[in-house]
Amino acid sequence: MNRFHRWCCQSDHWKRKLETEILPWSLNGIKLRDQVLEIGPGPGLTTDWLRGRCGYITCLELDAGMAHALSQRTANTNVIVRVGDATAMPFRDRTFSFVLSFTMLHHIPSSGLQDRLFQEAYRVLKPGGAFVGADSTSSFRMRLFHIADTMTTIDPEKLPARLQTAGFEDVKLDAKGGRFRFSAMRPDSDP
Repeated sequence: MNRFHRWCCQSDHWKRKLETEILPWSLNGIKLRDQVLEIGPGPGLTTDWLRGRCGYITCLELDAGMAHALSQRTANTNVIVRVGDATAMPFRDRTFSFVLSFTMLHHIPSSGLQDRLFQEAYRVLKPGGAFVGADSTSSFRMRLFHIADTMTTIDPEKLPARLQTAGFEDVKLDAKGGRFRFSAMRPDSDP
């Protein structure tokens, strides 16, 4: 992330937007249980909101510095932080009940790697588990915000087919105000 982006993602303004708009909308109707994996938490503002709503949460963050800071800040809580790549997750198959992704998918450098992330999310989910998240759509403001930064936005209309290709069923998608939310299930009967 560029310096401005890092600053914004740690700001009080962004924290309020996450807590009052993005996360409640994204998780509306979702009851989190134990074995939650959050991918790409960055500075952990989403983690702070989530940790009071689930038993245990594992965070997977690519940036070692951010992971270390989040680990230090959440020491002796229900949060475990690991450094790793969401396109090659360091977890066993069928480990988590939920995989969560908030405003980070556009930081994956290509649609092929995004598809690999979807496959990995499917792999680490238990049968009956859900992949849930939200991200931003392309806009002039979004492009300005990501100058000298990675930005590969997802076309919300194409996301259901991409998730189904990864094996997910019961894909739900909703878009509003420059954002989209999604949920997708790994089938209960999956061998």
